Amino acid sequence: MAVLATPGFDLQPSSQQVPLQTNYITNFDFLNQYLPDTYEKEFERYGNRTVASFLRLVGAEMPSNSDLIKWAEQGRLHTKYTKVGSAGAAGDSAVTFQVNDAGIPAFTAANGISLRVGQTIMIVSNGAAGSNKAIITSVNLGANQFDAAIYEAGGLAVAGTVLGGSDSTVFIYGSEFKKGTNGMVGSVEADDSFFQNNPIIIKDTYSVSGSDMAQIGWVEISTENGGTGYLWYLKSEHETRLRFEDYLETAMIEAVPAIAPTVPVGGQSNAQQLGFIGSEGIFHVVNTRGNVWGGGNPQVLGDFDTVIQRLDKQGSIEENVIFLNRQFGFDVDDMLAAQNSYGAGGTSYGLFDNDEEMALNLGFSGFRRGYDFYKTDWKYLNDPTMRGGITGAGVGINGLLVPAGSTSVYDQILGKNAKRPFLHVRYRASETEDRRYKTWITGSAGGARTSDLDAMEVNFLSERAVCTLGANNFFLFKD
Repeated sequence: MAVLATPGFDLQPSSQQVPLQTNYITNFDFLNQYLPDTYEKEFERYGNRTVASFLRLVGAEMPSNSDLIKWAEQGRLHTKYTKVGSAGAAGDSAVTFQVNDAGIPAFTAANGISLRVGQTIMIVSNGAAGSNKAIITSVNLGANQFDAAIYEAGGLAVAGTVLGGSDSTVFIYGSEFKKGTNGMVGSVEADDSFFQNNPIIIKDTYSVSGSDMAQIGWVEISTENGGTGYLWYLKSEHETRLRFEDYLETAMIEAVPAIAPTVPVGGQSNAQQLGFIGSEGIFHVVNTRGNVWGGGNPQVLGDFDTVIQRLDKQGSIEENVIFLNRQFGFDVDDMLAAQNSYGAGGTSYGLFDNDEEMALNLGFSGFRRGYDFYKTDWKYLNDPTMRGGITGAGVGINGLLVPAGSTSVYDQILGKNAKRPFLHVRYRASETEDRRYKTWITGSAGGARTSDLDAMEVNFLSERAVCTLGANNFFLFKD
């Protein structure tokens, strides 16, 4: 059995820009002695249609007065290299190693000396064939090489292949100096990562002529923000406002930076050549420098153990919230129910104390396994007019894990460390201009007296960007 494709769900807006037969009665046959019975109140068949709420739950909003928002995030405290080559033979007591990890700069004073004479290191074969402890005796500042003396009597446990290889993993665990010697030569500077984002301007407008404003409808309308009455344009204006508020959130979720201009092909141009720069939305940031789960939802504890092991390698945030779609929520519920000995029968979910007089609780609000995980349905991922129903490898998104609490970053505008939520929105503002949420009316109808246009135009504007701090602690669950 399956849900039939027809009748389906309506994906079109319920309100139109002009009066239509779907908005007003069109049957004016006065020869008919029987008038139709009509329901005066508009029926809200889709319930609450808005999808915004995610950022209000997990983030905060704060002003910014610049076109560019920059911040620094802490780097690792310790150093570990996983692609270290050596041409040493098994049993050698003095060995030359070369670091070949991608993105590692040469060991120069300008770039910061990562390995120094006198530091003690552990050398582990990447093939799990053996390990050594050693002390660094010299460092080649220009070639990413260092010499080390092996502590163990047997010398180098596993022979290397070439200096440019990736036979071993090396990390520093301490240092040792002889009596009466000088101190450590060189210092290690703090390793920070610098990130930035830029706000984008979001606009919308609603326009209605003065004549249409005088038209009384026969249905009493209502909207999610409490708007009621018999004037149809009120409903359209209220829904434009609600739609704009949704876009304020979804733009922060979905935004991507515009790719730098390339040589135009066939007269085509990209967004940046047209003057648009885009912004870094949450999905883009987490997909780029966060953690990504692919290949379906985690459905067993072993899958979540893999997620937990990755979180261990990141910030190890104690509490996390998973915002997920309906199917992912079902998968988590079924996984947790299966941990009970009676879970296979489907009779003891939830608090495990259900009886015949109560509704069976088939859902869970969260669980603890190494960390605390709370789950909540994300309407944006379920709504059929937005992300709902979009599937496919690399396209469909089933959930987002967000760490709870705040983190400390260096705010370059304030010039000092500041506590910030992992997710927060920065909007443009100054003493004379606040662009968090601007709305104004123009025209000559509806109380406006700004021009000779026989209409009322309601304008909406916001300029904002989302800052995703510590993206390495987020998890994006993709198809």
